[in-house]
Amino acid sequence: MELQNGDLIFHTSRSSQSQAIQIATNSKYSHMGIIYKEGKDYYVYEAVQPVKTTNLNDWIERGENGKYVIKRLKNSKKYLSDEGIQKMKIIGQKYLGKDYDLRFEWSDNKIYCSELAWKIYKEAFNIEIGELEKIGDFDLSNKTVQKKVKERYGSEIPKNEYVITPDRMFKSEKLITVKEK
Repeated sequence: MELQNGDLIFHTSRSSQSQAIQIATNSKYSHMGIIYKEGKDYYVYEAVQPVKTTNLNDWIERGENGKYVIKRLKNSKKYLSDEGIQKMKIIGQKYLGKDYDLRFEWSDNKIYCSELAWKIYKEAFNIEIGELEKIGDFDLSNKTVQKKVKERYGSEIPKNEYVITPDRMFKSEKLITVKEK
């Protein structure tokens, strides 16, 4: 199946926080981004350090075993027209170059991967892909998770902070799977 502008891509990151995210959210996916086509090439708009555009093949290679899943909005034709994609890109520009949010705060000062994609879809089309959760909803009992949480928050865990995880977006009923490798 042909990729489309606005498709969402998910993989298991090999970053130091990936395992903690997978355990806390009970998911195999820990990173994601939005696919855009520029000329003949595809890129992933992603929140890493900093928010940037990455060549699709390079993005895939960074993931575990080159595996990934691409999902698309079910009614994509209604929203992801040339005008809709342009709107997404303009909204996304305000995040370009911003620092990665290691604390997963729901502000626009810093940004993390799923927050970037969620906010672009929400602002462009008023579509919420995936349900927001609170940090306190996650399984924070595992030692790997506890170590990361302590590193990021010390003893003051913001349990009421809203977050959107790659897992919640991945499982959204508003998306269909278009490619899996």
